[in-house]
Amino acid sequence: MPDLTEILTASEGKSLEFKRDLSSLRPVLKTLVAFANTAGGALVVGREDGGKLRGLPNAAAEEERLASAIADGIAPVLLPDIEIRRHGGRDILVVQVARWPGPFHMKAEGPDRGVYVRLGSTNRRADGETLGRLRREAHDRAFDLLPCIGTDADDLDMDAIRRAFAAVGREIDAAKLESLGVLIRHGRARVPSNGGVLLFGRDEVRRRHFPDAQFRCARFIGAAGAQFLDQLDFEGPVLAGIDEAVKFVRRNTRLAARIEGLRRRDIPEYPPLALREALVNAVAHTDYSISGMNLRLAVYDDRLEVENPGALPFGLTVTDLKAGVSRIRNPVIARVLRELELMEKWGSGYKRMRDECGQSGYPLPEWVELSAVVRCVFKPHPEVAAQAAAGLGAEAGTKSAPSRHQVELLGFAREPRSLPELMEQLGWKDRTKFRKKFVRPLLDAGLLAMTEPDKPRSSRQRYVATASETNDFD
Repeated sequence: MPDLTEILTASEGKSLEFKRDLSSLRPVLKTLVAFANTAGGALVVGREDGGKLRGLPNAAAEEERLASAIADGIAPVLLPDIEIRRHGGRDILVVQVARWPGPFHMKAEGPDRGVYVRLGSTNRRADGETLGRLRREAHDRAFDLLPCIGTDADDLDMDAIRRAFAAVGREIDAAKLESLGVLIRHGRARVPSNGGVLLFGRDEVRRRHFPDAQFRCARFIGAAGAQFLDQLDFEGPVLAGIDEAVKFVRRNTRLAARIEGLRRRDIPEYPPLALREALVNAVAHTDYSISGMNLRLAVYDDRLEVENPGALPFGLTVTDLKAGVSRIRNPVIARVLRELELMEKWGSGYKRMRDECGQSGYPLPEWVELSAVVRCVFKPHPEVAAQAAAGLGAEAGTKSAPSRHQVELLGFAREPRSLPELMEQLGWKDRTKFRKKFVRPLLDAGLLAMTEPDKPRSSRQRYVATASETNDFD
């Protein structure tokens, strides 16, 4: 059991709650049910919310009363560890509850309405989707391992599957797909699993069964998210969505310039490897049984957020996550990610993110559990933030600190390029906005030149990176 002083000085949260006494048993039982259904936890009786230790005048009698209430009021049988502890001359009860597959419920409310889960420091009645997850877990059936009813093997895009595995030098066939869980046995037939359709289903099939399984990306003006600067709703497979999200970040974030000797080194606003790790993690841990929610990437002036639907898997806390503890919500998707070398050893993702940030001077990302989503928040590299504050890294970019998408554009324009070619390179369609956002600032900074400067609107107009500047972007 953890040190009692640590428990008493901690704040209430997902796995800790304080009660003044046992005068009302129903809230106490709800907390124990929620702990058992979520991630386990400790209930301390005899301490006020404000921190004052009151103690219990007859702790032994209260222990017996609580044990009886648990036996009479909670199903299935819950066996917490109840201990009388003495601190500061006062007796208190410490109730430790492990996380067990249940789901556990309040007998008086029944197995449908009496199931509670922990959200932050509160207990919430499990909705239909959460109840479904708890019951599937009790039977050891992950959602992505279930058969996708109404589909057959022909609904998988085998060309896309072969391309994906060939890219990492692996061969693939039906037997291998079955071993990965992409195809599963259902009756006498071999059909795609939910995970198989999510990863490799043909577009029309995937959209019919999982219309919300897509990346939605937005670049907001300011820090509040009231107005869009750029937006992408990617309706393709979630695997391809990882690369599309990375491209979106590249064209909507800045670079800082650091001069090292005679060479210039560009520092991305956000850590590239850690960001990709967060996107892979989001794909692996999204709860795809939840409808109406998407994987989300949001870029603000002061931060970047990656968000996936679904609270942390039952039995896992943010502290566990940072310690490398792993609970796989989607075993099919996780196996495929490992085969495609997008995910390494389970539980090692946070360490890789931490290592890159520490070695390259980035702030560590913060993980936040919010209701039915998990959010990973990145802060800009201090040098990028400092140059932006000094007016050297504005969104449009400058000669001293061009944005990442401008660097990409200049590299592409080593040879003369037409405006449509430049737009296609960055995935833009609005000609007027593209000129204003990218071309005009580069022309004004002397980083880009027109081949027909006297006829700026000529159909033969091409744009080329200036010879004196192109070496800066090697």
